[in-house]
Amino acid sequence: MFGAADPQSTRRAALLGRSAEKMCVPPPKPLPKHEGFIWSTFIAGGCAGAASRTVVSPLERLKIIMQLQPPPRKGEKKAYSGVMEGLAKIWKEEGIAGFMRGNGINCLRIAPYSAVQFTAYESMKHWLARPVFETAIDARGVATDHFAYELGAIPRLVAGAVAGIASVVSTYPLDLVRSRISIASASMYGEKGATPHRIPGIWEMTCKVYREEGRLRGLYRGCIPTSMGVAPYVAFNFFFYEQARGFFSSEDGTPPSAPMKLVCGAWAGAISQTLTYPLDVIRRRMQVAGMPDSQLGYKDKSGIDAIRNIVRRSGIKGLYFGLGPNLLKVAPSMGTSFLTFEMVRSLLSHLDANV
Repeated sequence: MFGAADPQSTRRAALLGRSAEKMCVPPPKPLPKHEGFIWSTFIAGGCAGAASRTVVSPLERLKIIMQLQPPPRKGEKKAYSGVMEGLAKIWKEEGIAGFMRGNGINCLRIAPYSAVQFTAYESMKHWLARPVFETAIDARGVATDHFAYELGAIPRLVAGAVAGIASVVSTYPLDLVRSRISIASASMYGEKGATPHRIPGIWEMTCKVYREEGRLRGLYRGCIPTSMGVAPYVAFNFFFYEQARGFFSSEDGTPPSAPMKLVCGAWAGAISQTLTYPLDVIRRRMQVAGMPDSQLGYKDKSGIDAIRNIVRRSGIKGLYFGLGPNLLKVAPSMGTSFLTFEMVRSLLSHLDANV
């Protein structure tokens, strides 16, 4: 009539009924207060994003150029054929300003992007976590019963995927404009005089895309394949980082040192980016498809069309163009991101304790 007893309740009752000692089970420790939790996470996430992108701006721009440069003409080699050659070419043609080209809008984009991403991820974890009853036995053999919050691998991956999609949708127009500005001054074929004398600014490029390419539809060109690529990347990134962080934490729960957090972030970022990189190439192709004054000539109508065209012209390796400089930037970028996030969150921890 009442159904079978819950095994968890039975176990708890048996433990509480021991005659040797009375045991008191405290209620679950509450999760952080939500308002302070949201704001401290949002601020820390924004700082993490801006710091991580600034330290790798030269490699970020080179990656975009290498992803988007067309196949070389007959008898010529690629204008950007390698990491060192590409960086040297940018330096020679554009000076130090070339290394930072597009970084202003990248920081404007990545600060809210990263803030939304970290906040959405931590909020999803906050929502998906469930209290579980645990029994710990110390060195003297004394058992202590308590509640803890548990979050398995699948919920963590789901939280990461949702965070990735939320961050893309909220900042996508800035990402598209940043890509356009990054390639606007790059001489894709190495011809003299190929570089425009004047590079459009952020607002000018945004208005240009809005006016000439279908208004909001133009500003969100490629958003779907971008979300499909970013969702698994962010999910893997958070998951692998937290696994590595937990592995290198001490037995008493003390987190790893700052240098080790950098290593954990680099490892997580490298694996995640390699697994999902072809989707990032497709994202860039979709963002510049249909540019009326582009040297590129890309006319991809969809993500599938982009894959077909890339493989036909460059083979499977075309889906990995730019992976070299991207992996080189992963270590300082992701390491800086996670480390900055945790440091700023620690400084703002008083916000989590608001009444």
